[in-house]
Amino acid sequence: MATETPTPLLATPSHGTTTPPPERRKQSFGAWFRDKGWRHVVAVITTAFAIFPLLYVLSAALNSTGTMAGSNVLFSRIDFGNFEELFSNPNRPFGKWFMNTLVIGVVTSAATVFLGALAAYAFSRMRFKGRRVSLLSLLVLQMFPQLLAVVAIFLLLNFITDVVPWLGLGSQLGLIMVYLGGALGVNTYLMYGFFNTIPASLDEAARIDGASHVQVFFTIILPLVTPILAVVGLLAFIGLSSEFVIASVVLNDPDSQTLAVGLYSYVGQQRSENWGVFAAGAVLAALPVMALFLYLQKYIVNGLAAGSVKG
Repeated sequence: MATETPTPLLATPSHGTTTPPPERRKQSFGAWFRDKGWRHVVAVITTAFAIFPLLYVLSAALNSTGTMAGSNVLFSRIDFGNFEELFSNPNRPFGKWFMNTLVIGVVTSAATVFLGALAAYAFSRMRFKGRRVSLLSLLVLQMFPQLLAVVAIFLLLNFITDVVPWLGLGSQLGLIMVYLGGALGVNTYLMYGFFNTIPASLDEAARIDGASHVQVFFTIILPLVTPILAVVGLLAFIGLSSEFVIASVVLNDPDSQTLAVGLYSYVGQQRSENWGVFAAGAVLAALPVMALFLYLQKYIVNGLAAGSVKG
């Protein structure tokens, strides 16, 4: 009678020993480059393309020769003469320009966020005749920039100056009102998409408890849409801090001008250009925008993604 040979049991590793992982076949350089390597090359080139202008401006700001040609070699000379001249010229009050930009940017951005949130709430939660047409009209009108209306804005403010001087030409409040005239449009459409992600059952439950639209808007909706409010505020502030054309038309007094208009005076005259001081002012002007961007960075991806997906 044949006897069956017992199958040998697999040896189990003793305590404290591990089975070595199977050897992986090394990938050739060509296969790695086709799979992932080319992405690193593109990332390095893109990063260098984006960083080089910033380094060039910083190098020009730290070089007191006053010419861009003298800054061809990056950081060949480092001093703070341009920054000293920036704050020591009484005819060009950089400090006032800086504060004017902050005040106009913060006030206009806050008002833009508030007006856009009100409009987005109305379009998202209320049903009225012409709702869809009105929303599309805002989006279409935003395609025509305020730059096309510079002449009309100047004539309008010139007329208002004779009646209400504090709201006409040379007035920062007048400039804020002009900016707010173009505050709706894309901002409202972006907020409208984010508001649609908030369940309407929250509004209905609050209204059953006796809450009005104002109470629902301020106590329930606004806390839930903080990401999109931060995104719209950031985009508005960035755009306003670098706006030049309308600000140069409205603000004609050096003490009331913004950074974009004031810094242009350093390079606007052909025979008195001072690119070094201009670069120093540009570096300082970028600090508030960069600080605000870093502070609100956690809201940007969430706000833009949710606002653009659901409309």
